[in-house]
Amino acid sequence: MKVQWTKFIIVLALYLLFLWWLKSWLGLIVIPFIYDAYISRKIRWDWWKDLENPMRMIMSWVDALVFALVAVYFINLFFFQNYVIPSSSLEKSLLTGDYLFVSKVSYGPRIPQTPLSMPLTQHTMPVINTKSYIDWPQWDYRRAPGIGKVQVNDIVVFNFPAGDTVVSEPQWQPQDYYQMCYGYGTLILEKNGLNINPDSLSPLQLRKYYETVYNAGRTYLLSQPNEYGVLMSRPADRRENYVKRCVGLPGQTLQIKDRIVYLDGKPNKEPDNVQYTYIVKLNERLPEEFIKENGITQEDLVQLNQYGYMPLTQKAYKAMLSRKDLVKSVSLNTSKTVGDIYPLNARYGWTRDNYGPVWIPAKGKSVKLTLENLPIYERPIRVYEGNDLTVTDDGKILINGKEAKEYTFKMDYYWMQGDNRHNSADSRYWGFVPEDHIVGKPIFIWWSSDPDRSGLADGVRWNRLFRMVDNIK
Repeated sequence: MKVQWTKFIIVLALYLLFLWWLKSWLGLIVIPFIYDAYISRKIRWDWWKDLENPMRMIMSWVDALVFALVAVYFINLFFFQNYVIPSSSLEKSLLTGDYLFVSKVSYGPRIPQTPLSMPLTQHTMPVINTKSYIDWPQWDYRRAPGIGKVQVNDIVVFNFPAGDTVVSEPQWQPQDYYQMCYGYGTLILEKNGLNINPDSLSPLQLRKYYETVYNAGRTYLLSQPNEYGVLMSRPADRRENYVKRCVGLPGQTLQIKDRIVYLDGKPNKEPDNVQYTYIVKLNERLPEEFIKENGITQEDLVQLNQYGYMPLTQKAYKAMLSRKDLVKSVSLNTSKTVGDIYPLNARYGWTRDNYGPVWIPAKGKSVKLTLENLPIYERPIRVYEGNDLTVTDDGKILINGKEAKEYTFKMDYYWMQGDNRHNSADSRYWGFVPEDHIVGKPIFIWWSSDPDRSGLADGVRWNRLFRMVDNIK
């Protein structure tokens, strides 16, 4: 009996320490069950052992499966989870097919906003394509203390900020709902002969114009259920997981000048493997040896064949220049027409290579609000911090029904960009990442498979296994 009491005291102490860390004392209701499991044993947890085969065998598997699911759910929620790089936005720092060990302890785990969900799913059940979580209850954002905080140039996993509203179809190609609304809305207005030059409008007129554009696009999406399905909303912790590099912290002023990120007027160090898009003209097809040596992917070659350009690191760019037998010419792609820049409902003349300056909101800090800068901060104020924001016909800004000339933020925000700078959907297109969307920090690559090759020799990137992500600068 002394052994059982010793086990009980150790387990109880660890459990209470865990609850203290989370600042969540609701878990105290579990203590009587821990006591029963070790001391009183009034509940027969292994009742299925009295059954006859084959039911006893079946229930033994069910018991093991339930325990495994609970354990995985608990570990994924508070300590770490697996994450696979799905796209090329961080190439050549992190590669498509890299599997990451993501620590939630590094920045502190979030208390789940939607605690009732199926383990190992983000938002959708496989095969049946239904929601994998229950909307009720939904808890307010809280985060347990972490080992550290997000630092400049950290690679971070976070929930997609613009994923609060999504179209249910097509599942295989998730799209940015807001980009779709403004894109389709603009086309519809042009088709109807409303060819307005936004540059000639006042800030108030511009706001009304973009409201018309957005509503036209939204109406179109709702009118096409066969193609786009229905509109769905998702809580922060059930939005798609993204991974980017943090290049701007709360309270800093960020500006991009000729592709270089400046923080508070000082240039930030570019990643060692930063990529930009180059216009490439070949004399002949690139040999396989050259492709492998310079980390050129099948996706890169498809872009080259279809559009005449490809993303290159400085190393690959110099290699191209040195091969006059293969390459006719290679020059930086300085095209500005590369999609809609954040904020979508404004005209600042910013591009992916020349952006800002923009102040990144910080918790407890205030910003003076004007019709000129409102589009930058409207989404954090309205969507992420849950305020009712309207603009009157005479140009007054109302927050929760009261005129507001400034706003004090309740959360910290971050600016995220991919290392593949000309092929990354990031903060330049959908804005700030609020702190309640931060998931965790990748620690190391535990597996890496090349989607362009197969077999153990060529299909597995053995040299990347167990590589520390912090060493990828």
